[in-house]
Amino acid sequence: MIKLTRVYEPASSADGARYLVERLWPRGMKKTALRIDAWLKDVAPSTTLRRWFNHDPKKWEEFQRRYRRELNANPDALRPILKAAQRGNVALVYSSHDAEHNNAVVLKEYLEEKKSHPPRKSAA
Repeated sequence: MIKLTRVYEPASSADGARYLVERLWPRGMKKTALRIDAWLKDVAPSTTLRRWFNHDPKKWEEFQRRYRRELNANPDALRPILKAAQRGNVALVYSSHDAEHNNAVVLKEYLEEKKSHPPRKSAA
């Protein structure tokens, strides 16, 4: 199971593997205080996309399309999360105040689609 959790919420043993999915380190959070398995900057939206979106819900639909395009272009960055999800629970840790309009929401949906429809291996 893949779940979402804010950086400011306490870690739970039910979280499983915890991945910070932000390009920037969360404000006010000490690195020693945030229990994560890895900081996966490369699964976060590009700086250009993040700045363009600027957490504006009116741009949400287009943000999702652009972010999915970036994820499609960088499948290797997703491997640690997909492998961990095969073994157990995964928590995508994000810092946005908006729980509905943020990159972790899109990433979770994207990963769940990948889990249920893995790419086919070509017959050799």
